[in-house]
Amino acid sequence: MRLRTQDAEVQDVLPGEAGGWELGSLGAAANTVTVLRRTAWGLLVASPILSVWVLLSRPAPVAPVAPVRQEQLATGQPAGPGGFAELFVSAYLAAGEGTEDSLAPFLPTARDVTLTAAPGAQRAQEVAAVKVREVSAGYWSVTVAARIAPTGATGTKAKAEKAQESGSATGSVLRYFQVAVRSGAGGALAAAALPAEVAAPMSGQAPGLAYGQSVPLPAADPAGQTLSGFFAAYLARSGQLDRYLSPGTALSAISPAPYTRVEVAQVAETGTNDPGAQQGVPADGARRELLVQVAATDAAGQQRPLAYAIAITARDGRWEIASVEGAPVLSKDSARTDERETQ
Repeated sequence: MRLRTQDAEVQDVLPGEAGGWELGSLGAAANTVTVLRRTAWGLLVASPILSVWVLLSRPAPVAPVAPVRQEQLATGQPAGPGGFAELFVSAYLAAGEGTEDSLAPFLPTARDVTLTAAPGAQRAQEVAAVKVREVSAGYWSVTVAARIAPTGATGTKAKAEKAQESGSATGSVLRYFQVAVRSGAGGALAAAALPAEVAAPMSGQAPGLAYGQSVPLPAADPAGQTLSGFFAAYLARSGQLDRYLSPGTALSAISPAPYTRVEVAQVAETGTNDPGAQQGVPADGARRELLVQVAATDAAGQQRPLAYAIAITARDGRWEIASVEGAPVLSKDSARTDERETQ
């Protein structure tokens, strides 16, 4: 700092360097400090206003949306015409005078139908579609079997007595109805007309099977112990089922067990009329296809015959259950006949 008395002027000079930074004059520094002070006070005063503005302007929280599972409906595959016809026949048999509207879900022209029978005069105990024939694309003729039982609501005493005389009111009877079912927009089904009662369908011919003669299980057949133990465990839960199964075969015993005693009655085998011919120790990998007739007795002492198509394979000198087939093996001639009929 220097004092110049001659010109009565005092000049303050700051050091040229302070910690390596070049500094200006005291006046410039004072101005900077004033600006910073005023800015700080402005921010301090404005902070409550800014806080309120932030709260008001913040968007409302959006609740997370759980993913919605989209059920994909198969295109071109309407609900089964057989099941639709069964429901229609059940409603038709129970309907009567004044309840024609009950047919509307099945028959679009139900408002034009007039019924004179007493409602509930008969009912279907059981219904089953026994034949479904496609007349054209999306149009079927369905034959429904209905086991019908009278309910006694025949309207008058005279009608009830007449029904008793004819025997129709003494028990259920099996009758057949033919229903025309049409598939509309979106696969919706509708009946084209009221059901038509028809005669029972002709019984089909028994298919030819590929097995030989069915004979009692030979005592010397090494597969006998496996078959007897397997069916006892499978149907009566007597013993461990797994010990009779081939590795990789997944099968569970029926639960609860429907029978208390099971016996293998007869056995037939593909390619031979003598299932007991194989009396020696089987070679590993050998395979046999059997049709086994089983006599199963329940807790009440009632015996029922059952038939199983079984495949067995040999491992470590003994026979094991490889599979329980869904259907017996058809003969080649029967299979060729079926192919020609479906063409």
